[in-house]
Amino acid sequence: MTPATRIFDILTNYKAHYSKPVMVAGKAHGKWTNYSTETFISLVNNLSKGLVAKGIQKGDKIALMSANRPEWNFCDFAINQLGAAVVPLYPTLSGQDLSFIIDDANVKLIFVSNTELHDKIKTALQAKNLDIPVYSFDAVEGLPSWQQLVEEGTKQDVDLDPYREAVHEDDLFTLIYTSGTTGKPKGVHLSHKNVVTNVYDCYDLLPDYFKKALSFLPLCHIFERMVVYLYFARGVEIHYAESLDTIVADINDVKPDGFTTVPRVLEKVYDRIVSKGKELTGVKRHIFFWALALGLRNKEPQKNSAWFNIRLAIARKLVFSKWQAALGGNIKLIISGGAALQPRLSRVFWAAGIPVLEGYGLTETSPVIAVNNLEKGGVKFGSVGRVLKHVDVKIAPDGEILCKGPSISSGYYKNEAATAEAIDNEGYFHTGDIGELDAEGFLRITDRKKEMFKTAGGKYVAPQALENKYMESTFIAQVMVVGENRKFPGALIVPAFDVLENWCKIKGIPFDSRETVIQKPEVIEKYQREISRLNQDFGHWEQVKKFALLPKEWTIDAGELTPKLSLKRKAILQRYEKEIEDIYQA
Repeated sequence: MTPATRIFDILTNYKAHYSKPVMVAGKAHGKWTNYSTETFISLVNNLSKGLVAKGIQKGDKIALMSANRPEWNFCDFAINQLGAAVVPLYPTLSGQDLSFIIDDANVKLIFVSNTELHDKIKTALQAKNLDIPVYSFDAVEGLPSWQQLVEEGTKQDVDLDPYREAVHEDDLFTLIYTSGTTGKPKGVHLSHKNVVTNVYDCYDLLPDYFKKALSFLPLCHIFERMVVYLYFARGVEIHYAESLDTIVADINDVKPDGFTTVPRVLEKVYDRIVSKGKELTGVKRHIFFWALALGLRNKEPQKNSAWFNIRLAIARKLVFSKWQAALGGNIKLIISGGAALQPRLSRVFWAAGIPVLEGYGLTETSPVIAVNNLEKGGVKFGSVGRVLKHVDVKIAPDGEILCKGPSISSGYYKNEAATAEAIDNEGYFHTGDIGELDAEGFLRITDRKKEMFKTAGGKYVAPQALENKYMESTFIAQVMVVGENRKFPGALIVPAFDVLENWCKIKGIPFDSRETVIQKPEVIEKYQREISRLNQDFGHWEQVKKFALLPKEWTIDAGELTPKLSLKRKAILQRYEKEIEDIYQA
């Protein structure tokens, strides 16, 4: 097979080598709709022709605001084979950021999925007095449907080959605005070559027997989007989950060979399994926790003893087979990214026969820099894997991870100052992450450079390492370590209220409300014991001494999390200023 040089070449390869009755499927109102390769490519080409009829040209930018669904793919390919670029818009963007992005990118046309998102778009356009045509996927009153463009395309006598031939691998493919944790969004310039290189560097990540995937992470983020191109490059059938709330049902419908995820989803799966195990009694409970303890001691493949593997085989038969069944029964691998995965989760899921491959990257790196794999010796728990073939990584004297290569962005759109700050004179992109390469070539991420802080005693503290450790507690849903220029590190903790409520029930402690329960001395003592237990791996100066329990989870909508679910530390520090001051009162 000839590797693609532009993203739409992947479709040509798909038609030649994998053409099938179900290429993608989407679920709406509980019903699946399948699209064959022939239908998929026909829709893409007719949509391209419809866009040409509307005056769309090479170099134009078209915005796309929608949750995952097949229409996302149709629009994406239809746009990029004309040499135009997609500007994905997170459905959770604030009105202010939405207005800025649409205006800054000089968007010519917008696709939107439903009435709710159209209302956000309409407000954003009015704020900047912009007159931009909008097409919808669902029926939205007063809006033309994307299907009208497809129908118009069928009437056009347009040869698309000259349009495709005019697209060069270095042309702008997509403009992705990163929200970051502070400041205005920055438009990351990604070319066809950037993303195609990443797709083929990850090509062998999927084994030949990987045939069907479920997709639920947002396509507006480059992680899921690149992996979807990888699925297409490998001829994998893609099924889009209806929503985050239907994932369990959709997994059991589709029975996928795998999916991508973020660590928080795996943490929730693990916590739910453990809480069900606690409901067992007698021998069943004993066997469950014996298997779990064994799984948590699991090492990488080939590193366990023969005796351990015998016991693991028994544990899989008696307990872990039910974990596999809960995920559809066919999982060959899960790819985790977006944040640090706790090594204990890697150990226990691998023990359960569900390989989880942790990777690492950023929007600016298309996105993968390094990833674990299924090859012999290809995984190391606690690492993000070996660096990809075409990525050159070096560690700066201060520990920052620097990288360059054909998959790295050339910079930020209309923002020379930000580009100069991120890319040095040697062409290395500065990731802002602190890490190390070990003797076997595995990359480890230890913290975010800008998130490290110094206590009043002059000691440096890496908050992410502490936060990842504290998240091992099933009682903690979210945590942020604070303490810059303070006497000691403290923490803001959002309890896992379902777990806390069960514990209160067992202990006979009234659970009137979240606000009242977090003030009860017994609950505070319980969290102190959890923190003290998890503090043991850290130096005395970096251990959290005091904390505040909070009644509400941090959310994207409230401006406390980025769309990747990273903490917006500055926003959280400002919002909980009083609670932080209370931590440090004598």
